Amino acid sequence: MSFSMVLAVAPVTDIARSVSWYERLLGRQPDTRPMPGLADWHVSANAWVQVFESPEHAGSTLLNLVVPDLDAALEELAGRGIEAGDVQVGGRSSRFAAVHDPDGNRVTVIENPVAS
Repeated sequence: MSFSMVLAVAPVTDIARSVSWYERLLGRQPDTRPMPGLADWHVSANAWVQVFESPEHAGSTLLNLVVPDLDAALEELAGRGIEAGDVQVGGRSSRFAAVHDPDGNRVTVIENPVAS
């Protein structure tokens, strides 16, 4: 089986509040709003982040975003009003820090030179 795209979905309780937060996280407005209660950001050619209003599922999603420079990414997020937790080390070469959206969905920003 082959796949052509990956869609990461974060269920939320309030789409307007969450779209505002994810706009700050991702640095721009959604690429599409295909239906009420759904917003899409096309973060790469084959990967999208979707925010979907689904109160019964909100707050338990884990989303990982890999960046080339963790320190620069965390500084940029802080400038947008999003503060990350402590930077942690994983394995021999990766570092990461987590932020949480208004519903508690965890977004981990990861620097992993091996994945580059």
